Formats: sequence, structure tokens, C-alpha cells
Amino acid sequence: MDEKVVVITGASAGIGAALAELLSKRGASVALVARRGDVLREVADRCGERALPIVADVSQREEVRRVVEETLARFGRIDVWVNNVGQGITRPPSQLTDEDIDYIVQVNIKSALYGMQAVLPHFKERGDGHVINISSMLGRIPFAVFRSAYSGAKHFLNSLTANFRAEVQETHPGIQFSLVSPGVVRTDFGLNALHGGPDSRQLGNSQSAEEVAEVIADVIESRRPDVYTRQGARGMVVGYYGSMGEDP
Repeated sequence: MDEKVVVITGASAGIGAALAELLSKRGASVALVARRGDVLREVADRCGERALPIVADVSQREEVRRVVEETLARFGRIDVWVNNVGQGITRPPSQLTDEDIDYIVQVNIKSALYGMQAVLPHFKERGDGHVINISSMLGRIPFAVFRSAYSGAKHFLNSLTANFRAEVQETHPGIQFSLVSPGVVRTDFGLNALHGGPDSRQLGNSQSAEEVAEVIADVIESRRPDVYTRQGARGMVVGYYGSMGEDP
């Protein structure tokens, strides 16, 4: 991890903040990106002098381009880009509105798309680089009806990640695209969901943000393409799809 330059979006709290602090302790330089400047600067202070706070809304393409420019101006290169921004929504599919879908797509899909597209020319120039997209178990198994739009967005992100990997590695095999899928994490995610929602800290079978950050840090080192953050999660996914559908 020593000397790596890592951009982390959604870095003002939760998984992003935990990852920033962990990586900085291990010798990485970190560009921390979020909309809330005061909280973001507090995280950067905890990370030390090799942290660069960048106040930006990554659901806007021009803002993401600026993040790339400011990071390169400060550190000279980018080694890893972590797309961690995301927001839930509490609404069953029969009640979803156009506005609900547009908002969730903008925050959960376009923010990641903009990040991948913005950093890719730099990675291609270097012939090396690593994008890590933070997905969710709901992007594998749609078992929470009230998270229907969020689940759909993460399914979209999973497919987008795989297709980016296939396209880019045809010509630049040194560039990796990884997907990390946590389950329930004890953060403000539930409380911050559009239309409200249950507190993630009160749900069972959860992980801390620090535990998830440890898995992401391992993915930075191993460059594995598809990783779950809990033991047994892969088996759950295989079991779910194994029980669905029949041959003709």
C-alpha cells in the first residue's frame, strides 16, 4: 500500500471514511471526495498530511473531471479509484416514480460511470490502474422489496463493471476493475435513504465500516475482480440463482 495514490468518493463518513483512515495509516496518499466540506476536512485531518480533501458532487460529470485534475495536480498520478458514493431508497416497486428512478440512477450508477470514464485516459496512458466499485449484496439478491430501486441500480453497476473490465482489458490488461459487495453495514445508510428507512445499525447480521474497509484494502493489494465482504455470501448467491428457473 505504501506510496499508492487512492481516490475515494463518498469519503466523509461510513465505509469511505473508514477506508481513508486505514489506507493513510498504511502509507497511501488519499484524495477524499464528498459534498460535505466540513465533515470531509475532519476525516482528512485524521488521515494526516498525505490526505487531500476535495469538495465535489460526483453525480455531476464536470465535478468528477475536476477531482481527477486536482488529484493529479497534487500527487502526480492516480493508482486506485474507489467509487463508493451511493444512496438507498425506501419504496416498493409498485410505488416508484420517475423522480425516484432518475435520482437513484444519478447517484448510484452515473457517479461510478463518470469516475471510470474520467480516470480511464490516465490509466491507459500509464498502462496500469485499478477501479473498485462498491456494490451491495442487494446487487446480487433482490431480497429487500423496500430497496427495489437501489437493488436494481446495483445490478446495473455490477454489469457495467464487468463490461468495463472486458472492454478495457482487451487492449490494456494492466487495468483492473473490481467489484466489492457488502451486506448490511453499521452506518447512516438506512437513515439517509430517500423517503427514510430503518437504521442500518439496528439490523441483524451486520458488519462495521472498518471490517468492510479491511476487505477493500485487501482488494487493492490482490486486485481480485469480484469480492464479497462476508463469509458465506457467495454461497448465498449461488444458492439463490440455483433455485430459480428451469430448463425448457
